[in-house]
Amino acid sequence: MKLFRCQACDNIVYFENRTCGRCGHRLGYIPELGLLSALEPGGDPNWTPVGADGAPRRFCANADHDVCNWLIPAAEPDRLCRACRHNDTIPDLSNADHVAAWREIEFAKHRLFYGLMRWKLPLKTRAEDPEYGLAFEFLADPPDPSTPKVMTGHDEGVITIALAEADPTELERRRTGLDEPYRTLLGHFRHEVGHHYWDVMVRDGGRLAAFRAAFGDETPDYGEALQRYYREGAPSNWRDFFVSAYATSHPWEDFAETWAHYLHIVDTLDTASAFGLSLAPPIDREGAHKARVDFDPYVSGDMDQIIEAWTPIAVAMNSINRAMGRPDLYPFVLAPAVVKKLGFVHELVRGEAAKGELSAGTAEARRAAE
Repeated sequence: MKLFRCQACDNIVYFENRTCGRCGHRLGYIPELGLLSALEPGGDPNWTPVGADGAPRRFCANADHDVCNWLIPAAEPDRLCRACRHNDTIPDLSNADHVAAWREIEFAKHRLFYGLMRWKLPLKTRAEDPEYGLAFEFLADPPDPSTPKVMTGHDEGVITIALAEADPTELERRRTGLDEPYRTLLGHFRHEVGHHYWDVMVRDGGRLAAFRAAFGDETPDYGEALQRYYREGAPSNWRDFFVSAYATSHPWEDFAETWAHYLHIVDTLDTASAFGLSLAPPIDREGAHKARVDFDPYVSGDMDQIIEAWTPIAVAMNSINRAMGRPDLYPFVLAPAVVKKLGFVHELVRGEAAKGELSAGTAEARRAAE
């Protein structure tokens, strides 16, 4: 995640900020520019970005509930921004607890969209693609405790997130109950959207053979594979071949877990780069713990360069967490076989990004010719 600057006073501001803490200017994110901008009133409901393109914009309708700070061009008919228009089901707005949980969920979802849009990955809504468009359902557990709880998951482009996952106590209960060293709302989004992009970019993108060479045959029954995993657990040597124990359950889950970790790594390196983070421990005579993120991991660097930067940064983050009495921030070891799978995701994402840039360039050239 990038750092941003208030165009009115030069204060550093952050992705979720609604106002500048120094000058008080209203802030809004312009997704097509990748810019968090200070705003001047432009006549209700419009705002004028300071120092951007000057085009009037208005806030997403979900800003009324303080769950979104993204902007829409004033001339567009949409009420919802490019992230919120993928919402199919939102919580009951008459319930204050549900709205609070939804707010936390949207913070995570918008961070997901920041990365997907930087890569120019395909993002069709259900209205644009009724069969495979990306949609979200944010659901509360039923009031009757004897009925099944909402399960977070994915089904043909529809991602369901249980509101209970926004409750820190419930999230920790599920994390420990399922023996997961890492469980977050953002992690859920990145994992579940990995299933969606497997459908779009692997299954329907002509990459099944390459996928099977990296992750194995996905045709064995998925339900039976999950039952076996929950009954027997992961093999004892899973760390040599998989990024997590759950990734051993089925090649689809292996891909989704690997996809999520790739997104974790790239966005964390992007944040490290924004802060100018570098590591050079004086005691490290061999240089194994040195790192400098002097490249944009979203657009440059091969997988070897990304891992070379990531490994010492992950060690440093874990050490800092331990100094605060907290568990490791990244409790995973990336074996060579896992790095190879991450490389598959890297090539998949970069390939789509290149196609997106080519398509955007063609459209721009066409507009210029007209």
